[in-house]
Amino acid sequence: MPSSRAYLINGLALLILLGLTIGAAHINLGPLNTVVALAISVAKAALIILFFMHIRYSKPLMWLCAGAGFFWLGIMIVLAMSDYLTRGWR
Repeated sequence: MPSSRAYLINGLALLILLGLTIGAAHINLGPLNTVVALAISVAKAALIILFFMHIRYSKPLMWLCAGAGFFWLGIMIVLAMSDYLTRGWR
C-alpha cells in the first residue's frame, strides 16, 4: 500500500499538471492545443488510476481488467468516430 509520502507526491504532481493545463490553455499552439491538452489529461488519469485507485499495487488480474476497460473504451471511440467521419455533410 502507498505511504502518505506517495500520496503527497502524487497530489503535488497532479497540481503541477493542473498548472500545465491552465498554462497550455492560455498559449496559442494552433492545432497542437488539443494534442497537448489530451497528453496532460492522459498523464493525470494515469496517476489517478495507478495511485488513488490502487491499481499499481494490485494483482495482475486487476491490471488485466483495467486494460480490458480501456481497450473497450478504445473500441467505442473508434466506432463513434467512424460514424462521425463517414457522414455526408450537406
